[in-house]
Amino acid sequence: MAVFRKIGILTSGGDAPGMNACVKAVVNKALSMGIEVVGIIGGYAGLIKGELMPLTHNSVNNIVGMGGTFLYSSRCPEFMTEEGMQTAVETCKKNQIDALVCIGGDGTFRGATDMTFHGIPSIGLPGTIDNDVTATDYTIGLDTSINTTVQIIDNLRDTCESHARLNVVEVMGRGCGQIALYAAIASGAVAVAIPEVPFDEAAAIEKIRKLRNNGKRSMIVVVSEGVFNPDGTPYSETLAKKIAKETGVETKFMRTAHVVRGGKPTMRDRTTATQMAVKAVELLVEGKSNVVMCELDGEIVALDIAFALILDRMYKNKLKPGDLDKFTPEQIEEMKTLSAKRTAELQRLYKVATDVSF
Repeated sequence: MAVFRKIGILTSGGDAPGMNACVKAVVNKALSMGIEVVGIIGGYAGLIKGELMPLTHNSVNNIVGMGGTFLYSSRCPEFMTEEGMQTAVETCKKNQIDALVCIGGDGTFRGATDMTFHGIPSIGLPGTIDNDVTATDYTIGLDTSINTTVQIIDNLRDTCESHARLNVVEVMGRGCGQIALYAAIASGAVAVAIPEVPFDEAAAIEKIRKLRNNGKRSMIVVVSEGVFNPDGTPYSETLAKKIAKETGVETKFMRTAHVVRGGKPTMRDRTTATQMAVKAVELLVEGKSNVVMCELDGEIVALDIAFALILDRMYKNKLKPGDLDKFTPEQIEEMKTLSAKRTAELQRLYKVATDVSF
């Protein structure tokens, strides 16, 4: 069992609802074990600058229901340099920080593994609305972002019904279409386009034409921001124009953008964040680090960060020569299994969305 006097906690990259619940749980669990906690302001940039604040039960008492991140966040190119890394390590040593809990996405995990290799044990927690970390079934923030998106679409449908319009809605998600897919199912969209599944534009337009002819007044089409035209421009706006031109249906376009990152986190995000945070502190005390907390088949488990990062590349077809060299055949097979699982789940959900899109 490792002996820790003090741990630091930071949030990095894009903010996600539930990050504050995660911070609160880390603080309360650590303090209950006699471990001090310091918050690092502004992610890895704050670690380099030494912008720290002690965290107590009282200082995190009312943050569990807050959106955004109580500790703030930023992108930090300097941290990616050896000089920046050494400065961050010196900050930890100077302030007697024995370990780190780092909340964010894949960039945050790379930072956590770098700190571990530089002598500061670190654990990553997946805080990103996109659910684009292949190693886990769920990332903190997904449920809230979907609910926010659905509420926006529900409001749009009211006015679409009044005016017999169609609205193409572009939603966030980067290269992962899960927000778009879940929102499409939950809002009754007539079509959805995501990066992972080929979109049959002609079939969608024909369906819209038939639905209008059959008397359907309001229609919603959801498009993930990760779907692009061949020239790299957003597909969503192009699709809206094509629908209007080819069907004669009055068509509006909207981009939800960063509004879906905000808002009070749902119960799902608060409880998942709390369970992951508690487990992370327990693992640190047990002497484990360089892992990322994941939810797999309903269980909270820890996976090696290097494994998680390369798994992500495998799933996204971004493997580089030599990426798999340090892994055993069993580990590579596990990566393939997890990648196939993610693909199968997306295809299943896409079929559901298609089956009910009338």
